[in-house]
Amino acid sequence: MSRNDRGISTPILILIVAVVLAGLVAVFVLQQHHAVSHPVSAGAERPAPNDEQKAYLVSLVFSDLRMSAAANFLGDTITYLDGTVTNKGAKLVRRLDVELNFVDTLNQVVLRETAHPLADRATPLQPGETHTFRVTFEHMPTDWNQAPPTARAVYVEF
Repeated sequence: MSRNDRGISTPILILIVAVVLAGLVAVFVLQQHHAVSHPVSAGAERPAPNDEQKAYLVSLVFSDLRMSAAANFLGDTITYLDGTVTNKGAKLVRRLDVELNFVDTLNQVVLRETAHPLADRATPLQPGETHTFRVTFEHMPTDWNQAPPTARAVYVEF
């Protein structure tokens, strides 16, 4: 075994560096998993919408919903929903909660999720503006029909 200037053998030094790097990778993976599983805005409680908010929900139109999937470096399959939302109303939209309903081949709901397509925006959605968004799912039901979900705005803040 060769020793460096401080008397530590090279294989032991390599082992120490490998353990430290493995620890850093493990911490990074756990943080990413937590961020995907528990988005910051997902835990935020929302008040009941008032009549003005309820009436405005029809002004938010979803289109180009498409599903895709990819394997992450751990070998798990991550499913993505990409789409667009257009503000067809006359108000700035600061927050938007969307109910996504995935169905099986018998058209029965097998997964219902709430998404927050504007959570990553620093500026509100302007009247007439269209915004693309992506929602990530770690686990999809086995009986899901592989089609994009129906999307329905359920809450809006101006």
